[in-house]
Amino acid sequence: MSSFNHTVIEEFRANAGQVGGPFEGSELILLTTTGARSGKPHTVPLGLAREGGAGELFVVASAAGADRHPAWYHNLLARPLVEVETGSERYEAVAVPAQGARRDELFAWIVRAEPGYGEYQARTRRVLPVVALQRTHEAPAQEGGIAGKLLDVHAWLRRQLALVRELAREEPRGAGAASLGLQLRQHCLAFCHALEFHHRSEDAGLFPYLEQQHPHMVEFFRRVGDEHRVIAEIQEELVRALDAPGAGFSERVERMSRELEAHLDVEEAQLLPVLRALEA
Repeated sequence: MSSFNHTVIEEFRANAGQVGGPFEGSELILLTTTGARSGKPHTVPLGLAREGGAGELFVVASAAGADRHPAWYHNLLARPLVEVETGSERYEAVAVPAQGARRDELFAWIVRAEPGYGEYQARTRRVLPVVALQRTHEAPAQEGGIAGKLLDVHAWLRRQLALVRELAREEPRGAGAASLGLQLRQHCLAFCHALEFHHRSEDAGLFPYLEQQHPHMVEFFRRVGDEHRVIAEIQEELVRALDAPGAGFSERVERMSRELEAHLDVEEAQLLPVLRALEA
């Protein structure tokens, strides 16, 4: 991180999103991506455009008109789940670059409000990406503790998978993966990465702990671990299909949906009573 960005980030966080200097009077956000290669968090201050008073947020990967996309843009293509700080709140979003005519309409609208972006575009041959930050809208926890956290994560996974299914069904029948839109690609990657992290956390932390407390559940944890491996194979197929042409993507999503819904239902039925009893 440059010293300039570091100073802006510190001032932003210390003053509820307000900064001085060249950004005085401008509305900024802090965007935190995950390094595509390092896996480490990477935070940058960015100008933003807002569709409507409290509508969807957009950022432009301008890099001041440089000939290469900024690092944060490459990061979000690889890891679409990002964190947004507005000064008044912090939340998770899925980053989705706009495509085609939609991108052109958005960019023209942004340039009318902030002509500097038009100057940046004139400096480079690359098309400056416009990225929508689509809030995940996680529902508030219905209960606390580990049981509440498990339900929240499961609810998020169900919502994201439902969205991926909807987007996959909208693709032209028989279309290859090369034609899958960025909207579908980004939400599918966000779902897959979150699911992988959740299952690894269960396998490495929660399940061994619960097995020590409840040895009679050993067979259940073995069975759930086997289900994790089956689901991981389907997940890997989905990710490969995003970048390699081939039909049948929607069918893979439907298979994932059947496997995961059944898995989550069984897991909740067995684990929630145990978790609630631990915290009673």
